[in-house]
Amino acid sequence: MTVQVHFLPDDVKTTAEVGESLLKVADRAGVLIPTGCLMGSCHACEVEMNNEDVRSCITAIPPGDELITVHLFSDPTW
Repeated sequence: MTVQVHFLPDDVKTTAEVGESLLKVADRAGVLIPTGCLMGSCHACEVEMNNEDVRSCITAIPPGDELITVHLFSDPTW
């Protein structure tokens, strides 16, 4: 099952498979999400997905949504 993913504020749209890593979806779409540890403990890759804060390196595309909105935070220290 494919899901539409909309990255803000860049206004980039792409499709993803349910269960696919959010970080990999962003990379494939050309959207840069800063990463640190890749295990979820540093929170460098934290984004807002459908109004919930998630760590993109350990978050998979969930089933049941036809559209997922991801808002990228801007942190000049990363």
